[in-house]
Parts: sequence; C-alpha cells; structure tokens
Amino acid sequence: MIHEPYAALARFPAWVPAEVRNYLIHTETGLPLRSLARTQGVHASTVLRQVRRIEGRRDDPLFDAGLKLLSEALAKAPDAPLDLPRPETEDILRVLRRLGEPGAILAFARDMDQAVVVRDSPEGSAARTATLERGLAVTLAMQDWIASDDPLARVVRYRISQAGRMALRDMTARSENRARAMAEAPTPFRHRDLSDDPTWQGATQQRGRGAPMESPLIGLARRRDKDGRPFLSRDMVRAGERLREDFELAHVGQGAAGFDWTRALTGVIDGSRASQEPGSAKARVLDALDFLGPGLADVALRTCCFLEGMEMLEKRMGWSARSGKVVLRIALQRLLLHYATQSAESRKIG
Repeated sequence: MIHEPYAALARFPAWVPAEVRNYLIHTETGLPLRSLARTQGVHASTVLRQVRRIEGRRDDPLFDAGLKLLSEALAKAPDAPLDLPRPETEDILRVLRRLGEPGAILAFARDMDQAVVVRDSPEGSAARTATLERGLAVTLAMQDWIASDDPLARVVRYRISQAGRMALRDMTARSENRARAMAEAPTPFRHRDLSDDPTWQGATQQRGRGAPMESPLIGLARRRDKDGRPFLSRDMVRAGERLREDFELAHVGQGAAGFDWTRALTGVIDGSRASQEPGSAKARVLDALDFLGPGLADVALRTCCFLEGMEMLEKRMGWSARSGKVVLRIALQRLLLHYATQSAESRKIG
C-alpha cells in the first residue's frame, strides 16, 4: 500500500488526467480521499466528485480499457513510475482533425483491435476517413476528447467533445507555427530531393490558417467553375479520398508510421517497395505516387493525405494565389485515371 500521496501521484505520466489519477490511487491503493485532497490543496468533496464522475464513465468501453491498463501497470510495479507511452501527437491530431469534420463519428466494437472514423458522404452513405489503433482511441477517451451517447451499444459511436475541439485548435495552432518556421523557402514545381525538408518528416502536415476543419477536397468540391459546374467532380473527390484511406491504412499495423515518404516523391524507393506484400495499403500509395510523378505527387500527398490547405500549399510550393487548386485538379484527374487503369487490369486478371 502506498502511504505517501506525493509519491503515488508522481508515478503517473503527465498526460494522465488528474481525476483519473485520483480515482486509481483511491480505488487501487486505498488512499483516503482526504489525504488526496490535502496533497492537492482542494476540498475532499472535490476529489469525491471526481471519483464519482470516473466511476460513472466505466460503461464507456474505451475509457474502461484505459483504467484497466493503468490499474494493471500499478499492480505490476508497486513502487516504480508508470512507463506508459502516449501516442504520437501527429496521430492524435490526424484523428481529431477527421472527427472535427461535419457528420464524423468514431465507431468502435468491443472485440476489435481498431476503431474507424466515418463521415456521411454527399451520396448519403458512410465514408471511412481514418483508421486508428485501439490504444489511440483509448487515449482520446481518457482525455475526454470524445464522448458517446450510448456506451452500452454493440458498436459504440463517439463524437468529438468540446474539450476535443479545444485540443484540436491548440494542436493545430502549434503545428502551424512550427510549419511556418520550417517553410521560409519557396518550393519550385519540379522534381527535387525533399529529404532535407523537415516538414515532410512524419505522417501528417497541417492546413493553412483559416482553412476549414474538413478535407480540402470537400471545400473545393462545393465551388463552381465559370460554367456553374463543381470545380471538382465526385469521381475526383472519391479518388482523393481513396488515396487518403490507403495512406491511413498504411499507418495502422503495416510499419509505415516512420516511413520516409520523401523517397517515394523523389523516385528513390530502392528495396522498400519490394518488401511490401502486393496489394498492401502502403504499396497502393506508392503505386499511385509513382503514377502521378514528381510535382503532382507532391500536391496529392500534401492535400489528400496531409490535409494541407491551398494557402499553405501555395506558400510552400512558391506558387501564385489560386494556382494550387488548378494543379490539384490535374493531379486528381490523373489519379482517377490510375485507379481506372487498375480496375481494368483487375477485371482482365479475373
């Protein structure tokens, strides 16, 4: 049993919410609520309300899974700090950004190792926009960034909470500040080696300031050209979303989280491509980037996969205003041709 409140609180990683720490220390070690309250300089009734709130959330399968994980860690190492890694900020931001889109929900089944984010498509069907590991979903629930109205359902549906939206705004602002510091030099529209560009390290980049909380493709699809037709057709949007979905899947259980995508853009893929199983999500993304070629691949990956807005894209590439969307449309037209060619080849094989 832990007798020193300060030592008990210090065992938890900083990202574990204070009320969760209080609940586990009280329930797992038997430390009285008054001792916890004196340690933190609050009234005992405050800690009691925290404990009751956490107990009321144990019907949530993701939240309860997080509590069990922390409880097991406490039992295994009674006196040592809990070495529990937190998911990468880029992965958290990637999922929160998708959940921030209109009509987006996170769906999770209790017996599954993964969760998915889906969003209503213009046709009325549900389109999958992100796939995430169970541990990342647990982190979102523990931070109170997602919430469910029916936690007892067989497939629990979560929506981003107000706390989640605040966290999304803060993370996006910090990421944009870093991106601006890294993007002082313009990028010409030509084949070039991006291996020294820090903004390409990692799986996700951010939109420009003021960009909507949804995919740039959705926003451009609402615009009309001079003839009154949508600037991006539904088929183009589907092609971009298909590339993004493969990109998301490649980062879940397929070893692509640390993959250097700059090598794909510059054509220096060496043996990494051959080691992939034919038809894997990572191989499909690489095939699409190869088909697009340098330049168009830059635009497709930044916009469709990294969800970077037009303003930030044009600044990075050194283009004039409103030119990025034209190049993006060309990239999506070619991407659509790539997927149509693949479908034709599949029919021939069958």
